[in-house]
Amino acid sequence: MNPNLKAVLLTILTLSVFTLVIIELTGISSNSLNALWHSSQAAKPFVPAADPRTQKVNTMPKTTMMFYETKHDFGKISADSVVKYVYKFKNTGTNPLMIAKTDVSCGCTVPSYSHDPIAPGADGEITVSFNPKGKSGTQHKNIMVHSNADPEAVSIGFDAEIK
Repeated sequence: MNPNLKAVLLTILTLSVFTLVIIELTGISSNSLNALWHSSQAAKPFVPAADPRTQKVNTMPKTTMMFYETKHDFGKISADSVVKYVYKFKNTGTNPLMIAKTDVSCGCTVPSYSHDPIAPGADGEITVSFNPKGKSGTQHKNIMVHSNADPEAVSIGFDAEIK
């Protein structure tokens, strides 16, 4: 075989491998390239089906709510103690208020709340338990509360220093 042909083939092979490595390292996949290539066919994003409670809350008339406190500081706590805090809120609107769900930033944080509607002018509460096991240092945790209030999602949270 001709030495020049071998050099050309070796160069092509090297560039091909190099290109594949770059594609893999940058995270460009064939799905991403297909999406870019076929972007004229606007694909609808995947939206998971809402649970029955969220569906019910979404059909309720809007109201408003006000948390008396949205942040709490537990201060210094032991890594082997579970702490709790009660966030109180008021239905400041004219329609019943219902919490659809809560989203937490980690499994160490567990919120609980009444599943019954809160009448206009009445108070409600969300109790948040925090288990710091396996954690150390300063912790900042957030809970997103979803309801039929406007705005639909409100963030509450806490800080703790684990000793």
